[in-house]
Amino acid sequence: MSEKHPVIAITGSSGAGTSTVKKAFEEIFRRGGYKPAIIEGDSFHRYDRLAMKKAVEEADKEGRNISHFGPDANIFEKLEDLFHRYSETGTGQIRKYLHNEEEALPYNQNPGTFTPWEDIESDTDLLFYEGLHGGVVTSQVNVAQWVDLLIGVVPSVNLEWIQKISRDVGERGYSAEAVTHTILRRMPDYVEYITPQFTHSHINFQRVGLVDTSNPFIARDIPTADESLVVIRFNKYRDQALDCPSFVTK
Repeated sequence: MSEKHPVIAITGSSGAGTSTVKKAFEEIFRRGGYKPAIIEGDSFHRYDRLAMKKAVEEADKEGRNISHFGPDANIFEKLEDLFHRYSETGTGQIRKYLHNEEEALPYNQNPGTFTPWEDIESDTDLLFYEGLHGGVVTSQVNVAQWVDLLIGVVPSVNLEWIQKISRDVGERGYSAEAVTHTILRRMPDYVEYITPQFTHSHINFQRVGLVDTSNPFIARDIPTADESLVVIRFNKYRDQALDCPSFVTK
C-alpha cells in the first residue's frame, strides 16, 4: 500500500452500479484538482469479443465453464502487477476495451477489441480502478493487498440482476434471454471470485430494494432511489455497534 502513489478500486459484479460510483469519484477528483490514472476492469480481460465467444463455445463442448468473472478469461496477474508497480513507482501499463462503435471510432478499431498497451502518464496523482476484480484474491494472485481504498458495490442479488438485464438490453442490444443465459453461466465464478472480494473491501455499499424484486427476470423497471435503501459497512468497525446519525441524510 502506498501514500505517495495511492490505489483506489471500486469493485462489483456486472450491473452492480460501479460505473455510477465511478462518475461520483471523477467529480471528486475534478473538484479536488487531482489527476487520476483511470483503469477499467474490462481492459484486463484475456480475450476480445470474438475470441471470447469462441472460447465459450469450446468450453461448452468440453463440459467446462468459462466466464468474465473467472481467471480463465482474465489476466489477474497483470492486474496485480499494475497495482503493485503503481503503488511503488507511479508507473505501469494500461489499455482500453472498446465496448461499442462510439468508443472504437477514435481508434479506428472494431468494437469488442483492445487498444495497444501503453505507459501511464508520469504525472498522475493516483490510480483509480473500476471493474469486476479490484479486490480479487486467488491461490496465485492477491490484487487486494495493493489497494489503499477498496470499495465494494453490492446490491442484493435480485436487484443486481434487474440492473444488469436492463442495462444490457437497453444499452448494449442483447436480448433478455441472452443476458439470463450469461447470468447462469457465470454463477460458479460469481460465487468463487466475485463475492469473496467483499470480505477484503474497506467499505461496502449494498443497495436493497423496498419493492418487489422477487423475479428479476420479468421485472421491467429498476427500483428508484425512493424505492430502495443503502446499507453501508465499514470493514474496520464491522464487529462494533456504531451509532452514526451524521451518516444519515434525509
